[in-house]
Amino acid sequence: MPPPPPGHPHNPRPTYRQMVRFLRREANAGRMLPFVVTYEGNLVGQLTVGGVTWGSMCSANIGYWVDEGHAGRGIIPTAVALATDYCFRTMGLHRIEICIRPENLPSRRVVEKLGFREEGLRPRYLHIDGGWRDHLVYALTADEVPEGLLARWRGNSGIESHHHHK
Repeated sequence: MPPPPPGHPHNPRPTYRQMVRFLRREANAGRMLPFVVTYEGNLVGQLTVGGVTWGSMCSANIGYWVDEGHAGRGIIPTAVALATDYCFRTMGLHRIEICIRPENLPSRRVVEKLGFREEGLRPRYLHIDGGWRDHLVYALTADEVPEGLLARWRGNSGIESHHHHK
C-alpha cells in the first residue's frame, strides 16, 4: 500500500481482510500473482509476482518472505525459481526484477544462489517501516535461462546428480 501524502496522518496497517481484498483485486486485474509457500503441508511464507507490465517492457517483480524457522532449506529459492519459470514460460514475460534492502543478507543469498544479476542500488526506492529505503536491484531475463531457472539451479546446486556438463 502506498504511504499517505505528506502532512496526512499515517493510516493504520491494513487488516488481513483488506489485504486479501487488495491482493484479489490486483490478481483479477492481471497486475499481480499472489502465492502462498507451503512446506510439508504447512504455510511457511508468501511469494508475490507484482508490477506486471506488458508493452515494450514485459516485466514483473517478485517479493517474498519465509518463516524464520524454515529459512535456509531451499524453500524460497525453489519458490522463486518456479515463479520465475512461470513468468517466462507461461506468461511470456521477458524480465524479472527482485529488489532487496542491502542489509537483508538472507534474501540477497537467495537471488545470488539463483544467479540473478545485481544491477545496482536504487536510493530511497520503497516506503517500508516508516521511511524511504534503499534497495539493491537484481534481475534476470528469459534468454539467460533457456533451460528454465529451476532446472539450472538444481543442476548447479547438486540436488540432481545426473545432470550433464557441456
